[in-house]
Amino acid sequence: MYKNILVPVLLDKEHDTAGSYEVAQALAADGAKFHVIHVMETIPSYASTQIPAEILAHTREEAMQETKESANALPNAEIHLVSGHAGRAILDYADQHKCDCIVIASHRPGMEDFFLGSTAARVVRHAKCSVHVIR
Repeated sequence: MYKNILVPVLLDKEHDTAGSYEVAQALAADGAKFHVIHVMETIPSYASTQIPAEILAHTREEAMQETKESANALPNAEIHLVSGHAGRAILDYADQHKCDCIVIASHRPGMEDFFLGSTAARVVRHAKCSVHVIR
């Protein structure tokens, strides 16, 4: 059983976020701490300078609200928005917060995943803790 569980979520319909929460709860020891994070890809500076600051702030607020609503399934979960490349940001967060387990939902791999690699595959290959992939 795990005491410090990270559940990265993607706010779309392709990933089984509810399944991730169920598995996280099943793997949790009594009093376990849950971290729910959503990674927002960094917008290149040449593009972000063309987007009004209010739009960027509104997008972050919407993502945070959706993540909070989604995380209601996990009691006392810490909710965070993280910026950066998804795979690297998840791994860095897990290391910084000493997570002992990552529960991540994945989609069925497509042809592009064989060349570039999916986020879940990158997390599985490089995580320093246990990783449970939900499909």
